[in-house]
Parts: sequence; C-alpha cells; structure tokens
Amino acid sequence: MNTTEFLMVTNAIAPDREAIVFENNRLTYGDLNARSNRLANALTGMGVQQGDRVAFIEVNTNHCIETYFACAKLGAIYVPLNFRAKADELTYMIQDSGASVVLAGGRYVSTVQDIKSEIGAVKHFISLDDKFDGWLDYEQLLASAPDDDLFTEIDDSDMTILLFTAGTTGKPKGVMLLHQNFSEYVINNVTPAEPDVAEKNILTVPMYHIAGIQAVISSVYGGRTVVIQRQFDAEDWMRLVQEEQVDRAMMVPTMLKQLMDDEKFQQYDLSSLKVITYGAAPMPLEVIKRAIEAFPGCHFINAFGQTESAATITMLAPEDHVIEGTAEEKEKKLKRLGSIGKPLADVEVRIMDEEGSLVGAGEVGEIVARGARIMKGYWKQEEATSATIDKDGWLHTGDLGYQDEDDYIFLAGRAKDMIKRGGEMISPEEVENVILTHPKVEDCAVIGVPDETWGERVRAVLVLKPDETVDEEEIVELCRSRLASFKKPESVVITDEIPRNPMGKILKRVLRDQFKEPITA
Repeated sequence: MNTTEFLMVTNAIAPDREAIVFENNRLTYGDLNARSNRLANALTGMGVQQGDRVAFIEVNTNHCIETYFACAKLGAIYVPLNFRAKADELTYMIQDSGASVVLAGGRYVSTVQDIKSEIGAVKHFISLDDKFDGWLDYEQLLASAPDDDLFTEIDDSDMTILLFTAGTTGKPKGVMLLHQNFSEYVINNVTPAEPDVAEKNILTVPMYHIAGIQAVISSVYGGRTVVIQRQFDAEDWMRLVQEEQVDRAMMVPTMLKQLMDDEKFQQYDLSSLKVITYGAAPMPLEVIKRAIEAFPGCHFINAFGQTESAATITMLAPEDHVIEGTAEEKEKKLKRLGSIGKPLADVEVRIMDEEGSLVGAGEVGEIVARGARIMKGYWKQEEATSATIDKDGWLHTGDLGYQDEDDYIFLAGRAKDMIKRGGEMISPEEVENVILTHPKVEDCAVIGVPDETWGERVRAVLVLKPDETVDEEEIVELCRSRLASFKKPESVVITDEIPRNPMGKILKRVLRDQFKEPITA
C-alpha cells in the first residue's frame, strides 16, 4: 500500500470522525480528504507533477497534514523544513531539494523573502495564513479548487518524503523515504481503523521530524484523531489532554520531565492517557521510573530508530515497564528499563563489529538494520549513501550497542559524534565551522555533555590565538546568529590544545572524558 490509501480507507470507514483538532479547527476525515484534494488540484494547476518537490516551513498545524497528503496524492515529494533553521540553512535545503513550490507560515515568510534571489528554482510561494504581496493565499487556493479525487499511478517504491537530517559533513542530508518505508511499519505495527473504535493522539513533536511524520501517518491508518500543539508547552499539553480526553501521546524525554516538573502537574486530570511513547533521545533512568509512578495505569513504550529507518526499529514494550515480581525479576526489569528493547518483527536488527561481522550476545558493536523500511539513500549523495548502507543492505546507524541473551539491546555510545539534544540532531562540525570564523579562535571542538533533562547539551572547547581573550557570550551569539538556536553552545571552555590522532582527527572521546562536568547554567 501507499500512504494515500491510508487516508482513502479511513475516510471510507469513518468519514465523520474527527481527524484533526487544532485550536479552533475541528476537521473530520471527510474534511481532511477534501482539503487535501483541493490543494492537490491547486498544485496541479500550478504545474506540479509527479516527482516534483514541495517545501513546507511552519510549526505544527493542520496545514502540515493536508500538504503532505496533497503531495502524496499527486506523487509529488513533500519536503518539510526545520522551522528553527536560519536563512543559510533554509537556502541550502531548498536549493538542494530543487523545490518548485514553498509553503510557509506567516512568521517565516520574511525569512523566505530574504532568500528569494538565492532560490531561483522556486516558481510559487504560498502563505498559509496572512496575505503577502507576491504570495498566493492558501485558503483562497483551496476555495477555488475542486475537491475531486486525484488518481495518480503511485508505486510503493516511489519517494514520498525528502526529510533533511544533520550530517557529519556539517550540511544537512536529504533522506529519501518511500511509500513502502512507511507502509511496511504501519501495516505491521498499527491496528487499522475500525468503525466503532475511536482514539485521540496528541501530537507535540514537530512534523519536520521523523517521529512527528510517523505519528501522523500511523494515526491516519488507525483512524485516530490527531490533537495538534503548535509547539510543546507543558500546561497547554495538560489542558488539551484533559479537555480532549486524549488516549495516546508521543514525547521526547525532555517533554516528559518538563511535564512532571511543572508546578500545575497535579492540578490536571490526565487519567485518559493509555499509552505514552517516548524516544528520539536517551531517556534517563530516573525520569522514566518517576513517570511510571506519575502516570498510573498508563502503558509506556520506548521507540528507538532514526530518520534513515523511517522511525522505530526496536521497542521496549509496555510489559517491560512493569517492575513487579521477585527481587531478582525486579532487578532484571530495572536493568532492562535502560535498554531500547527488542527489534520489531518487520525489520532485522543486529550488532556488527568494525570488520563487518555480526557479533554475539554481550559484544559491543554498531547497531545495524535491514528491511523494507530502510531509506532509499541520501538525496544526490551516492558516497554518503554507500558509507551508510553496505552492499548487503545493512543500514549502519552510527550507534554502538550490545544485545543480551534475551535479545534486548543496550546503547553503548555512538560511532559517530552526533549530538542529540532534546530529540534534535546536531552536527558538531557544523557548529565548529561557525566558531572557527571568530577572529580570536585558533582551534575548536564541539562535544555533547550528558544531561538529565535534554539528553545532551552542547559544549564548545576552544584554543585561542596568542594573547587573546574571549567572552563566552561572544561565541554563543555568533552561533545564534548563524544557526538554529538549539545548535548553539551552552558552555564554552578554553584549553591549550585540542587532542588529535596522527591523521589530524579530533579525539572526541578524550575531550568528553576531559570536559564531562554537567552544564548547570
């Protein structure tokens, strides 16, 4: 199946069920299907064809979902952009994708306007809310287009989403995701829509992230109502769960901790929650133990995966979060609470050594995955694709781990030095390249420091030029002006030398040991 069939089937089963709740908008599956058809017909009128790229930048709204399914119906490729990205980053992603259409929320129109001359391949600009000179109006487009169904011949092996993720080269890489990447996961792991079963799923993770996209597609297949938050806010989240009687939630560990730390946490009735899925960043053991107590009767799932695997490849199941039994059984379950669970049935997951051989239980190696859910490759980057997917089809995740005798997988660090902060991937080299433009900096390395709230936080280690001094805020402000805010260093330390191997590669492991003190500010 392709993803357009998910909407078509659910619309046939439950057309009057609410598909989306977003602020003052309540859209049924019939509404979602009709609005997606109208947008698809409008895009067709602009000349958008199968295989064309359509870029989108906005916080979570109903427009995200409508635009994705409009693109899917056309066979066009949806390109969701990180709304935290700066002008240079947006320019690169839009140029690299070759997008012919850009849709943007009102707060991002000025940024796109500033880079218009650099993204000449874009033919049409669509404003999602306010009216701007030279921009088409989203709602007017829908009002003037028919809601007739489109019938495009779409193969499961056709690309549906181009999702940019941080790369070790410092530039984002476009991950090519196919219809089958999503359908393989959804069909094997999600219960399809039923006429008499209605659930609500609150969406707080951004829809430019694989977790957000996967949550939407899974919800549509399952006939669930998606309750959308523009961006996460703890009290608003609790209000929505209480008012809408939400059944399911997907959260990064940072969000879960912020909820429980909120002074009004005990004032809201969150008992409707049946399932909380968490992932996208390491979950501190103390946080999940606290959450299990704070949400009695709720089932927890730890979902581990990455963009290149179209989300989840291993899962720590609800029963693994129930710490009961003998003292010995409790001890084993507490230990496994720190794992990422077992491989899902529709994907192979193994541990591989540096020579490319699969290792046995207890041996540390790189986590690799294989199956129909693995990405097609990186957009226009054959070398990077070959370095990530080997000749036998194994996706090299860059994460190190080991598997116990019962197939539970435990993380043991990362082969690559990417930083995961609150579910966001940060390329150290990208931050380093910005810092090295400072006239007083001689050398620089950026590392991730473990943090209970954020998973990791960013620390910059600098070597200054002779007789120079620098204020920490100078470095932070330089990065803030050039990069998305979450990428900026939260700690700057000065040292005499950056450790490197004989080939000149920075020894990040040495730095992480040397500068591992928590960031408290």
